[in-house]
Amino acid sequence: MPLVRISLRKDLPDCTKSTVSEIIHRALIKEFRIPENDYFHIIEELEPRQLIYPKEYLGIVHSDQLVFIQIIAGLGRTVTQKRALYAEVAKGISEETIIRSEDVIITLIENDGYANWSFGNGESQKPTHI
Repeated sequence: MPLVRISLRKDLPDCTKSTVSEIIHRALIKEFRIPENDYFHIIEELEPRQLIYPKEYLGIVHSDQLVFIQIIAGLGRTVTQKRALYAEVAKGISEETIIRSEDVIITLIENDGYANWSFGNGESQKPTHI
């Protein structure tokens, strides 16, 4: 049930954008144990001027290929699972695309999986994998 929003530069190659999405989905399957068909991603392509960030933050130097990943997911994962997800996503992106791991910013927003989601029909569905 995660909803993923990927915000990145419009001028990145299309194959990079789709690969980032695929990597995030694989990591969610592995670390959060989501079903394979639980694939809801929004790829937001922005002009470089629309991405505002410091060149260095918390000792991490960012380049002009920064990607913001926002994941909204149901409650129920441990801190260990969350950290493993972040590491898996950053590693995969840096290994399979032109984006460095230093340029992968991830935020996780959790909510009650039953009361806060409707996947259709105007009804809330109860996920069984959490």
